[in-house]
Amino acid sequence: MGHVQSLMGDEVKRLLATEDGLAYEDGVLTLPDGRELTWRWWGDPDGIPVFRIQGTPSSRLQRNHDPSVQRDLGVRYLMADRPGFGGSTRKPERGIADLADDLAALLDHHGIDRIPAMGTSGGGPHVLALAARHPARVSAITVVVGASPLAPDEVAHLVGVNAQGYALAEQGWQELHDFLAQVRVRLLSDEGMPGVLSDAPATDRALMEDPAWQRMSRGNLAEALKQGAEGWTDESMAMHRDWDFDPGQVRTRVTWWHGDDDMNAPLSAARRVAERIPKVDLRVWHGEGHFVSVTHDREIVQELLDRST
Repeated sequence: MGHVQSLMGDEVKRLLATEDGLAYEDGVLTLPDGRELTWRWWGDPDGIPVFRIQGTPSSRLQRNHDPSVQRDLGVRYLMADRPGFGGSTRKPERGIADLADDLAALLDHHGIDRIPAMGTSGGGPHVLALAARHPARVSAITVVVGASPLAPDEVAHLVGVNAQGYALAEQGWQELHDFLAQVRVRLLSDEGMPGVLSDAPATDRALMEDPAWQRMSRGNLAEALKQGAEGWTDESMAMHRDWDFDPGQVRTRVTWWHGDDDMNAPLSAARRVAERIPKVDLRVWHGEGHFVSVTHDREIVQELLDRST
């Protein structure tokens, strides 16, 4: 780890930096109900602010393993651990919309009135909830491989760990938790994400072979799951149940990116949610899987910035 300096008014602020030179700043916000929300700014303090909501399970440490993409775009990402992940206090039986209110409080904390926002995978429903509940706070919305409610025939086409998780969520919180606790052990072992998703499409497996991606993933998962599997289970159940907000209430223009070979979040399910959003542009990459969120990161973020000006 290193340090960089940022001039803020007459004060020089020291920021931490990753081994590959990406600056970051961590903090904790105490919410009105007493819970703590841990947050991170990624990138140059002079960069264009973007709210980035990561997938499931994940933490504020999630990032592109190639820092040049963010530097070239000139953006600064604000990220936060959702309840029960990383350093954020768990909120049992929470819904998706609960986080939207937490994120609005985080924007208040940083003095941000309006910001472009994006959500990936499990972050997709959460960014839509933010737009539905706090429309004045977002200038443009992007969903990338967004998680969506599934039809029974779609479950059979999921990667094995997700298909098992879906079946157990049908039985209840405890059954799902017991399973995710086992998966957590695997994710934090040498097996890691590549082993757990060994039946993913070839394009996803190829990305997971990258040593730089593996280093990022291991650090991110260790942080995300350090409290246990409870927060992961809470979030999975919130997305499995009927959502506690209506995507039809999203009035901000949305671009939704997806791959048609996604075995984590099937395109057919994404289409059903996208059809409920009044102003949506669904863009599909052919022959690509769930990790288009990484391989097309530059294009995705640039398009969001173009709409937010």
